[in-house]
Amino acid sequence: MILITNAPDALPTLAEMLAAPSGDYMSARQLAFFRARLCQERDALLAAASDTTRHLQEFVTTPDPADRASLEEDHTLELRVRDRERKLLHKIDEALARIENGRYGWCAETGEPIGIERLLARPTATCSVEVQEHHEALRKRRGG
Repeated sequence: MILITNAPDALPTLAEMLAAPSGDYMSARQLAFFRARLCQERDALLAAASDTTRHLQEFVTTPDPADRASLEEDHTLELRVRDRERKLLHKIDEALARIENGRYGWCAETGEPIGIERLLARPTATCSVEVQEHHEALRKRRGG
């Protein structure tokens, strides 16, 4: 049996992504890597949402007011987390659309590369670190 570890159509490894020359930036293999990563994250979020729905449907009432309040607080927190995840799902879908239209990996404001390291840390990023820091500094100065 022969194992081929670096088949041309295989997704690059994390190490290969980090070691890739700048000329390979947003190559078909890199885009496939990020597409797979985004789809995996989307699938995990959808599974968690499904689990939450099932969990909330199994709501058991309890006569003790303290227990009831604790259960309601748990459900509220769970719904808050799912709302954040719903927003992340939207960002994932937008990132997948950018992969399809050729804009993924490029700063929406400057057109410069966002960078592999940043995209590995935040695959939904739309701006380079410098632009994001500028936005955050402006927001901080405005008090929000």
